[in-house]
Amino acid sequence: MTVVLKLGGSVVTEKDEPETVDDAGLAAAADAVAGADADLVVVHGGGSFGHHHAAEYGVSTTEGTRDVAGVDAIHGAMKRLNARVVASLTDRGVPAVPVHPFSAGHRDADGALSLPTGQVETLLGEGFVPVLHGDLVAHEGEGVTVLSGDELVVELAPAVGADRVGVCSTVPGVLSESGEVIERVTAFDDVAAALGGSDATDVSGGMAGKVRALLALESPAHVFGPDALPAFFAGESPGTTVDAE
Repeated sequence: MTVVLKLGGSVVTEKDEPETVDDAGLAAAADAVAGADADLVVVHGGGSFGHHHAAEYGVSTTEGTRDVAGVDAIHGAMKRLNARVVASLTDRGVPAVPVHPFSAGHRDADGALSLPTGQVETLLGEGFVPVLHGDLVAHEGEGVTVLSGDELVVELAPAVGADRVGVCSTVPGVLSESGEVIERVTAFDDVAAALGGSDATDVSGGMAGKVRALLALESPAHVFGPDALPAFFAGESPGTTVDAE
């Protein structure tokens, strides 16, 4: 079984404290990954590392920068976070290796993303766990823009033939206006009124961005909280299933 797992930045960092890892959250997530019986690709968000600097320099998935200092701040922070995530996994015996999207992808003038995935497919086939992260990407006419972890999930899942896709956030699923977990989402309009940005700085669209991205997948995806990671790896469908009809 092949699984693509996104660990939200809010799961592995303290999102309101610049460049601060949530040690307990990262450890719990790494424990769950170490216990998974699957061929696995991991993607993690930026949390207080990437988002903090991206907001400072006014960079998002659509608004770019040509400021080299901004590029260094954002990409450098994401490499530091990625190193912490990879180290946490390897400490538990997971054959995790870093993959930095900034070196591979680009957007054209219309914003369409081109992202080679051959290196990820090959690493997976050779027994590694590729660990990618939200990053910057070259963008024609904009300099560089943000490449979100959710976009990476959408690119990677079909490329590696993922049987299951999981998005682990700090909330137990996609929530209704009354705060209840919505069991299934089949169209964005059905939940648009309930979805807003995240509580902390997020330059990639918050939960609304996640749902829009996951609806582009041909296979169902699951949005759930950290406590549900073992259940997800056990084949259950915790949280919200996002599956366009």
